[in-house]
Amino acid sequence: MFRDFPYLYNGDIADEQNYLRVYADTLGAAIIVARDGARIVGVSTCLPLAAETASVQQPFHAAGMDVSLIFYFGESVLESAYRGRGIGVEFFAAREAQAAGYAMTAFCAVQRPANHPLRPKNYVPLDAFWHHRGYRPRPDLVCTMSWRDIGESAQTPKTLMFWTKAL
Repeated sequence: MFRDFPYLYNGDIADEQNYLRVYADTLGAAIIVARDGARIVGVSTCLPLAAETASVQQPFHAAGMDVSLIFYFGESVLESAYRGRGIGVEFFAAREAQAAGYAMTAFCAVQRPANHPLRPKNYVPLDAFWHHRGYRPRPDLVCTMSWRDIGESAQTPKTLMFWTKAL
C-alpha cells in the first residue's frame, strides 16, 4: 500500500518488521488493523512521540515543544478498494482514543512536487480529510526520512511535514 503515490515506497519485509517491532514493544503504542474477513486490508499505527526516532522528534525539540506531551501517528494505509467507507475515520478515532491524556497528536506526510512524474492524474491529496478531522499543517515542523522509491536502487532523503491537533 505504501507503493502508491505519494510514498512510492520500495521496501522489504525486513524493513517493515523492524519498523513494526518498535510499535509492538512500546508501552502505549497501538497497531490498528482493518480486515475483510481474515484478510488485512489496512493498518494504522501510533505511539508516544518520546518513543519515536530522534529525527522525528527533532522538529518538536527545535520548536521548544515537550515531546512527552505529544502522541505520534505513524502510518495509516488502506487498500484503495476500501477507501471512502469510513475506515480512515475509524483509524483516526482509534488512534485519538489511544492518545488520551496527551496534549497533542501529530503525524507527518511526505512532500512531493505537484509535477512529480509518478503523480497519477486523478490524485487527490488527503489535506481536506485531515482538516475535517481537526488537524492543521505545520510548515514549521518538518523532518527528513530516507527510503528507496520505486525505481531507485538506493535510499534517498524525503521531506515530511507534520500536521497537529490539540486534544
